Amino acid sequence: MKKWVYLFEEGYREIPAERRRDLLGGKGAGLAEMAGAGLPVPPGFTITTEACNAYFAAGKQFPEGMWEQVLEALHRVEEKVGRRFGDPANPLLVSVRSGAKFSMPGMMDTVLNVGLTDETVHGLIAQTGDERFAYDAYRRLIQMFGRIVKGIPGEKFEHILDRYKAKTKGKQDTDLTAEMLKDIVEECKALYRRELEEEFPQKPLEQLRQAIRAVFDSWFGKRAVDDRNFYKIPHNLGTACNVQTLDLGNMGFDSATGVAFTRNPATGEKELYGEYLPNAQGEDVVAGIRTPLKITKKASQEWAREHGISEEERRLRYPSLEELMPETYRQFLEVAALLERHYRDVQDLEFTIERGRLWMLQTRTGKRTAKAAVKIAVDMVHEGLITKEEAVMRVEPEQINQLLLPRFDEKAKERAREKGDLLARGLNASPGAATGYAVFDADTAEAWGRDGRPVILVRPETTPDDVHGMIAARGILTQRGGATSHAAVVARGLGKPAVVGCEALQIDLERKQFSANGRVIREGDFISIDGSTGEVFAGQIPTIDPNLAEERELAELLSWADEFRRLQVWANADYPRDARKAREFGAEGIGLARTEHMFFEPDRLPYVRQMILNAPEAQRLMDQLRAAQQAVQARPEDPKAQKALREAERAVRTSKAVKAYRKALDRLLPVQRKDFEGLFEAMDGLPVIIRLIDPPMHEFLPRYEELLAEVVELRTRIEERRKVKGYRPRKGEKSLKQMEEELAEKEALLRAVNAMREMNPMLGLRGIRLGILYPDIIRLQVRAIFEAACNVKKRGVMPKPEIMIPLSADVKELQIVREIVDEVAREVFAREGIEVEYKFGTMIEVPRAALLAGELAQVAEFFSFGTNDLTQTVWAISRDDAEGKFLLRYLEEKILPENPFQVLDRKGVGRVMRIAVEEGRRTRPDLEVGICGEHGGDPSSIEFCHEIGLNYVSASPYRVPVARLAAAQAALRERAARIETR
Repeated sequence: MKKWVYLFEEGYREIPAERRRDLLGGKGAGLAEMAGAGLPVPPGFTITTEACNAYFAAGKQFPEGMWEQVLEALHRVEEKVGRRFGDPANPLLVSVRSGAKFSMPGMMDTVLNVGLTDETVHGLIAQTGDERFAYDAYRRLIQMFGRIVKGIPGEKFEHILDRYKAKTKGKQDTDLTAEMLKDIVEECKALYRRELEEEFPQKPLEQLRQAIRAVFDSWFGKRAVDDRNFYKIPHNLGTACNVQTLDLGNMGFDSATGVAFTRNPATGEKELYGEYLPNAQGEDVVAGIRTPLKITKKASQEWAREHGISEEERRLRYPSLEELMPETYRQFLEVAALLERHYRDVQDLEFTIERGRLWMLQTRTGKRTAKAAVKIAVDMVHEGLITKEEAVMRVEPEQINQLLLPRFDEKAKERAREKGDLLARGLNASPGAATGYAVFDADTAEAWGRDGRPVILVRPETTPDDVHGMIAARGILTQRGGATSHAAVVARGLGKPAVVGCEALQIDLERKQFSANGRVIREGDFISIDGSTGEVFAGQIPTIDPNLAEERELAELLSWADEFRRLQVWANADYPRDARKAREFGAEGIGLARTEHMFFEPDRLPYVRQMILNAPEAQRLMDQLRAAQQAVQARPEDPKAQKALREAERAVRTSKAVKAYRKALDRLLPVQRKDFEGLFEAMDGLPVIIRLIDPPMHEFLPRYEELLAEVVELRTRIEERRKVKGYRPRKGEKSLKQMEEELAEKEALLRAVNAMREMNPMLGLRGIRLGILYPDIIRLQVRAIFEAACNVKKRGVMPKPEIMIPLSADVKELQIVREIVDEVAREVFAREGIEVEYKFGTMIEVPRAALLAGELAQVAEFFSFGTNDLTQTVWAISRDDAEGKFLLRYLEEKILPENPFQVLDRKGVGRVMRIAVEEGRRTRPDLEVGICGEHGGDPSSIEFCHEIGLNYVSASPYRVPVARLAAAQAALRERAARIETR
């Protein structure tokens, strides 16, 4: 028959170490190993996780043979301790606790004092000679059993307890008398009877059976499921159930219960950290029924100083365990050190002291903050406990991200929730935390920011016109938009927190206010946004800012990671300040510099619009001129061809559109050149990939709907003005003629914007298609790149430009653009008298490009996967629409395991990527391949990039340290897998 139950020592003896956590859970494995090491562990046994899974598979019925094995193990425990379960004269009491493979503190259930009944309580009195203690233990069982096993609201029991505590002088549960506790027991049993219409069970074995069921059932309780979803713990692991002799910490003031960590889980300092309660049981410490005391004298003194308590009062009323029970404390210190050395990691310990005797109830790997995780890992390497490889594997990449971003104080955030200050939740588009005044337009944000006032820019959605306000703001909040919206992308590039797509907001720009959750927030009111969780709060929440100069352990850990990783880590950076930040964080190149973001700057946007509005007419005339020139070359004696050439030349020469187009290009050249010089200087000696203009041209223009409204309003005002004869404009008011001129300009702009509107602009005229239709735009950008490279090289900087073409789908597209690039390069190098090495490559953003990668690699020297667009085109979904309409439902119903825009879809998008890598390198073996989409900063996606042999990943500057660690972990996992298969 299958073995479902293991005594603690059997678990140590019979189950291989590598399987203990799987079968016995973390708590059970810890108890088995402590028992095997001869530490003071109360006897007991563990029911396996397999039993839990079998219980659910059988429709919540214990598997065959399990209960019989429980009874046999219980009998073995009785023999060890010399007490019998249910014996009225000499009763054995047990605790029944959950314990999954992965630590899930507080997520599942525990029942203490199982075995107490109206009969056995008298046996406990006889054992201990303490009537008060026995009835205190009995009322605890009824409360816990009623709440956890039967679902009676806990506050109903607490009301009874509070009523009796109010009658005492100290108002604490320790002040309750034996007689009071007898009455409380009776009232709790009466409550149990009223709620369930049944008596509290007086058969100890029935209590045990139901408690074990409750522990199993708690595996699929809401708390546990939510916790597993958040931490990505599989739901099929099951929980073990630990039944353990109950050694009692509430037998007087020479008894106690406590929880401790072998190191400080908040800071990582090497010091015993924990709390205890004398004359109490384990649940009291975590339930907050009484204020727990500090274990060490040092911590106790620090706590007293913080609370304004004198040393004399502290020693009298709040003594540390070190002072109250010095011998037991020293023993506990030795056990803690032994366990940390054994497990080679920080341990979370639970213990009970029964009449001066120490008993260990639990050891498990301790949860810790990001700061503590890094410090502990580095310190343990220096102490010789673990290797550098183990240190790198112990820190979660996302913990690095938390260290490098402002974050809210969690306690303060919890207080804000309790006060009702949580206004809404949106999409966590850019991590970090920010508090500031709500402002509703970019100009105000810039002005207030210039004055040193912290602001949060609140918009229905952002546009290029808002960039200056976004730069000045501490954070960005929008009502609409997804994770690739303008607000999200710019915020991530700026390293600013952003919450987007917050549909619960009702924004009134005219009144400069928004409403949410029954509250109205006006301009100048403080709000706080958490870009890591998507939460929006009213008021100010304190933030904790990182200090990189103080993160010495992080720098050391990342230096070890760099030793192990194969993937290079580059950064997405559009401005020199981004590039400098990226290099500070360890970036080895720029994997994506988006030139269109440079065009969004307020000082150049007017020229960009001038270029765009005149491009169609100017290009039409220049194409006619080119055709006429080719005709004359083919038929030099043909008078018709010569006449057509003269007419085409005259049309170009006299065209306002051509003149305006060329003027805009001339104005943009020096500013683009300066942009690129700044990037090359910041990344001296490292590669810089510059993507030529990518978005549809309409993105640089005013919105059609807004422009139409302005035209209609202006027409109405003009008509009203015409009706008033002899009207004279007031001071500062425009004349009728000026209004008519303004209307003509706006109508022309409206016609141009309307002409550029597309049914599906993201699949329309953008990227390389735009460059082929308007080659002078490519020439402008490429000339600026090469001139900037030549200029900085003359100043001793080593530029390494790589020119990247977006949205390619055919090799002929690349051939056309490559000819333009090489032609401009030759021209610039000849004029400057200096040459610069450069590479020419393409983004892989559409499936056709991936499938024909072998052909594209004939021209392209490098590929870069733009996985945001590639995911959209492979899945045939719009990210902004999907995240707002159905993607969340897909995730909730487990149709998809992850959001494919946040975690790379390995089965679909990943297969397309793999094809592109293999086909491209078959043509060009030295093909450089990287990724520059948002997935470049996601640890799971980075692991996949390592697997398929990419050269680099490129992430936002603030994700570079995360990517460095994730790349190292991918390499170490691969190494471990190779060793396993040998």
